[in-house]
Amino acid sequence: MVLIFGALISVLLTAVISQPIHEVRWLPCEFIDEHVVIVEELVQGKKMNVSEPKYQLRDAGLQFGKPGDSPVHSELITFLVTAYKVDMRRYIKSGLDTLQCEVRRHYSGGTPERWPSLGAHEHNWFTCTLRHTEGLFVITSFLTHSSNVPNVMQPDLQQWVPVADKDIISTTAVMLMFSNTPSVVVGLMKEQTLNCEFAVDHKSAHLTVEWHLQRKGHRSKLFSYSSHTGQSEGSGVSVKAIAEGDASLKIPLTRETSEGTYVCSVHVPPIAGSHSMALQLMALPPAVSLNVNSEVSLSEGELQMVACEATHYYPLDVHMEWLKESLTPGASHMPEVLKVVMFSNHSNNPDGTYSLTAHFLLKPTPQDSGYSYTCRVSHDALQMPIRKSFTLSVTEKDSYMWYLPPILIIIGILALLLSRQRAVAGNIYDSSPQKMM
Repeated sequence: MVLIFGALISVLLTAVISQPIHEVRWLPCEFIDEHVVIVEELVQGKKMNVSEPKYQLRDAGLQFGKPGDSPVHSELITFLVTAYKVDMRRYIKSGLDTLQCEVRRHYSGGTPERWPSLGAHEHNWFTCTLRHTEGLFVITSFLTHSSNVPNVMQPDLQQWVPVADKDIISTTAVMLMFSNTPSVVVGLMKEQTLNCEFAVDHKSAHLTVEWHLQRKGHRSKLFSYSSHTGQSEGSGVSVKAIAEGDASLKIPLTRETSEGTYVCSVHVPPIAGSHSMALQLMALPPAVSLNVNSEVSLSEGELQMVACEATHYYPLDVHMEWLKESLTPGASHMPEVLKVVMFSNHSNNPDGTYSLTAHFLLKPTPQDSGYSYTCRVSHDALQMPIRKSFTLSVTEKDSYMWYLPPILIIIGILALLLSRQRAVAGNIYDSSPQKMM
């Protein structure tokens, strides 16, 4: 039975996909039904009855047509959209095979305010959300269903109209929200616009638009506007564009503090809708360089400061280490992690990236000759660590150098003695009797 049902849905979906988007009559959907149950909980030492929502996933279909139309699939719950001055199909930017459709009940907040185009009847509210499977856009349409159940706006939600299997729920689309930036990855110091559009079936005098940023557990208001007062607070949104249904937020230059979840809210009483948009900064890999050539030759005991620099990476987390490894055939090739490495402080670059230097003082012995020294850098933007290496050769001091100092001392003494001997001889000559002329 399940296989037959699945095959039937597949046939219907294939027929839907073959139609032009604006002429589609039916879409498969998932109805996430909500019920309220009363449970007994211990609150501050007292037993109390508490309302708790329960959710049920049910197969359904979204159908566009006229009142009284027969369902395309009679075995499913059908949400029949019979009036759509705001038509969600106009905002679909790709093929229908890339759509995910979800219908939920919508609580309007218990406000007594009525929707102008619906009259004084009681209404149940639903939302229908269409998402692109690869996150290219999201559309949320607000649907109303006339109900004979009185006072459906009670906050306990217990008087929502029940929906049985195979029911046809006749609805009217009165408002929608659309975004083609539900998730954004952008580079540092870039301009970025977060798209938020809306459409309403009447001109409202009580329209409110707000933007908030949720970041690291903190929620901050970026912008607000009320058509009732004409006042706005914050920046990044064009008030003139709001009148045309465009509440998009422009971020002039992305920085580290730009990352987070942005929430665009549009309130047209009694409906309050919102879309969340995640903005993530693109990870940038470091550029790695050494201050020495690939071959380094030093004399025994000679000092050399060796530095490895990683520059212009983002985010901050980077791992740098120096390794020492023998290149001699037959020797152990397990690298040794140097413990004498010193690190500079992270430096902030003007473009919002970071830099770090790892350096050590190399004082080689003859036993270090033939070893390879490698700087290994790991970062989130790298699939594999970057390695920069040099090979060390060490020359020993010549043995004659050990005898040079005493030889020089002996030569100095002999020179001094010779000098004194000549001086004495000169004095003897000067003191002998001079010949008579």
